[in-house]
Amino acid sequence: MSGDEIWQAVLSGLEKTLNKQSFETWFVPTKLVRYTGSALEVAVPNKFCLDWIKEHYVPLITEIIKGLAEKEMGIVLSVDESIKPAMPPPEPLPIQQVLHTPPPPVDELNPKYIFENFVVGENNHFAQAASLAVAEIPAEAYNPLFIYGKVGLGKTHLLQAIGHFIKKRNPAIKVKYVSSEKFTNDFIDGIAHNQMENFRNVYRTPDVLLIDDIQFIVEKERVQEEFFHTFNELHESHRQIVLSSDRAPKEMVPLEERIRSRFEWGLIVDIQSPDLETRIAILRKKMEAEGTEIPEDVVVYIANRIKYNIRELEGTLTKLLAYSSLMKKDITLSMARDVLKEIFSLDSGKEISVELVQRVVARAFGIRFEDMKVKRRDREIVFPRQVAMYLARELTDFSLPEIGREFGKRDHTTVIHSYNKVQEKLKADPELYNKLKKIREELEK
Repeated sequence: MSGDEIWQAVLSGLEKTLNKQSFETWFVPTKLVRYTGSALEVAVPNKFCLDWIKEHYVPLITEIIKGLAEKEMGIVLSVDESIKPAMPPPEPLPIQQVLHTPPPPVDELNPKYIFENFVVGENNHFAQAASLAVAEIPAEAYNPLFIYGKVGLGKTHLLQAIGHFIKKRNPAIKVKYVSSEKFTNDFIDGIAHNQMENFRNVYRTPDVLLIDDIQFIVEKERVQEEFFHTFNELHESHRQIVLSSDRAPKEMVPLEERIRSRFEWGLIVDIQSPDLETRIAILRKKMEAEGTEIPEDVVVYIANRIKYNIRELEGTLTKLLAYSSLMKKDITLSMARDVLKEIFSLDSGKEISVELVQRVVARAFGIRFEDMKVKRRDREIVFPRQVAMYLARELTDFSLPEIGREFGKRDHTTVIHSYNKVQEKLKADPELYNKLKKIREELEK
């Protein structure tokens, strides 16, 4: 058997052995790098995946290989950051269920928040993988797990997905999901009605405690005191704690240092704003879940305008679908612009044009604006032009062919190539990342 055949057979064996989500998270984003006859070298997207596979799956992989090759064979893992994280397909739901199911009580798990419909991108892969790791082995992997990021990026989804995964695998495990506001209100009620024993029984007996928006305990001294003792009791009895916040522990001020230090005992992961590809994937998944389709240019239009909040992204799509259904009108780009103009006028202070992008990028790289449109292939012109195409795709409503025309009537494939080229360089060049960040800030201010 060739190396490729062996690794494909290993993947097939793993797929039959593992649950769907574990297989897709850890093994779909892998590729065979080298086969020496005595060992397979396999690349994974990042060090976190490498460490997790090495610690939890290498014996299983070795056993599968032995059954295939009938001899001992090593497995060597390496990191290749160009590998994209897996993006599992959505599980469609009837549109009536999506639109009309009432939200669950605040301290219960929402059935929609599961790993299977969490869209994975470079902005959240680490957080998703860490969450799955905790769900697979509660209280043994990372305790506590602390997830932070801005509002609307998927922290609640991950917390509840952990709860669903654990309960599905072992219904006997007691999982408690709650917001920090609910924790605070229950604490106040416990004091007011002399029922602190009942409060402590509720919060100190679960096998898994998931607390959303933990930043709200800041400036509440007595709540912090109670949380501190709750944390200690759970941690000492080897029970899993998962927390979410809109900021990192070091930015939670004023917060007792002893609590901050406990947040840092386990693993701290952040979720960034999704890139354009991930935003488009989120919209597609939402459409598939609701059993509907809209034109691709409308999808790109919405994804280009809502950049920082997944809830707003999905809410915008819902508004458009509702308008189309109620008014019995087909969705077009013109209709979308008209229906959503109020949302977008509030969301962004000004319309960014391709010409504006070209002028700002040209100035930042020290070339002439006219050089953006010429056919010359000088190195000092080509890369700034690629950067401008990248930013035009990220920040404007123009389609790929429209962007290409603004750069001297270039083909849309040139725009795609430029976008991918810059995206790859950004991963390995912090100086370029900072430069583009400043250009973005100038364009968006």
